Amino acid sequence: MRSTLKLSERRVCRVLGQHRSTQRRIPQGRDDEARLTADLIDLARQYGRYGYRKIAELLRSQAGWVVKDKRIERIWRREGLKVPQKQPKRGRLWLGDGSCIRLRAERPNHVWSYDFVEDRTHDGRKYRMLNVIDEFPHECRSSG
Repeated sequence: MRSTLKLSERRVCRVLGQHRSTQRRIPQGRDDEARLTADLIDLARQYGRYGYRKIAELLRSQAGWVVKDKRIERIWRREGLKVPQKQPKRGRLWLGDGSCIRLRAERPNHVWSYDFVEDRTHDGRKYRMLNVIDEFPHECRSSG
């Protein structure tokens, strides 16, 4: 680092709060970074529920890459990859004795369901509604 003010590299780096080795070593990118990223994204698409550790294992075993998990994690985060949230399992419709909890509607007024719905108005105030539905014709009965 040459300056026209005749200041030493050591002093300038200390004033800037920068390490002196940053002035000597030029960081080099890896030649295979683009190919590795492409392979990683391809495997992440193919195995959607796998995280970066499992993908790194596949890259080593299937594709023959010699990479560490840390490098794969860095690329994983840079590319914005995430494992999707697991979907919740549906609740059981039966008890231990085989009887069904949820009734299937056979005629009007046989089975009703209800749900609270909450929303906000344009000025930010929230309001709640109770929706009551007749399950047979799927009609919402409103009171006035």
